[in-house]
Amino acid sequence: MENQFLEVSGIDVFYGDVQVLWDVSFSAQEGLISVFVGANGAGKTTLLKTISGLMKPRRGEIRFAHRSLLELSPEQIVDLGISHVPEGRRIFTKLTVLENLKLGAYLPRARADL
Repeated sequence: MENQFLEVSGIDVFYGDVQVLWDVSFSAQEGLISVFVGANGAGKTTLLKTISGLMKPRRGEIRFAHRSLLELSPEQIVDLGISHVPEGRRIFTKLTVLENLKLGAYLPRARADL
């Protein structure tokens, strides 16, 4: 498998006119664990929503395996293998974290085949 990685460079994210993320940059390598730590309201969920395409940054770049994610829809981003399960919502408690993430990666049209 190709050594895929995620790179976020200088993103600014807003809710309407209110800026909630300022100049966020980081990279994550395949096979390594990356952790976001912060108080409630610090922007962790907003960052994940932005990476998964549910929100768009006003500035900056998000790349996965050297490909920009900014022009892709959330469905196209899922097709690349990127998904997240919101904290405490819509999870199956008898499944592992990995199993929940894999289930969340299915597009709605594919879920009908499950």
